[in-house]
Amino acid sequence: MPLTHEEPQIHESAQGPRVTPAASRTAPTPRPVPGPRPAAVPRPGRPGPARPAPPAQRAPQATPGSVPATTPTTPSVSAAVPQIQLIPASAQGALDAAEEAVDLLLDTGRAPGDILVLTTGDLHPWAAHELSFGEAAYWALHDAGDDVFYADAAQVQRAAGRPVVVFAANGGPAEAAATALPVALARAGALLIVCGDPKQINSVLGAGV
Repeated sequence: MPLTHEEPQIHESAQGPRVTPAASRTAPTPRPVPGPRPAAVPRPGRPGPARPAPPAQRAPQATPGSVPATTPTTPSVSAAVPQIQLIPASAQGALDAAEEAVDLLLDTGRAPGDILVLTTGDLHPWAAHELSFGEAAYWALHDAGDDVFYADAAQVQRAAGRPVVVFAANGGPAEAAATALPVALARAGALLIVCGDPKQINSVLGAGV
């Protein structure tokens, strides 16, 4: 029997596994590489993490033979010789002249606590009024140092120094000015204003006036 030429048929069951072309395959999406985590944001009402304190700086140690550096300081007014200003006035007008000097000092910017006023005769009305409340309260105002202070020149030893001292030779014992004026000069840090008789003042302070 003659053989019939037939194309061999390949049944589907005999086919091998299907291979999907590479071009049609969908590549998986790469996952992001985790980086450093951001710092946590503090929640409202809660403080964030405390920042560590910077390390304490150590003071430089001086090497043997070295001289430590120093910051130049401005010399205090008490170290300088105070200026002396004389305002001629009679014993009756010395207190008024002192008052005018204080007003001028305040008008030109001098702080009230910088001024001490001393009288050789009658007390300044302010001092007499404050002493009516007692010595302790009176000197407490002096120690506070925030206002012009009026005192008897005989108590100049008790009064602390101030940049400006106004000395009113308004009477009193003859030796009052001679005793208190040199101390008033020592109490003045920058300026001593003397209101009184020029002859009397010059005899006490000499050529310095």
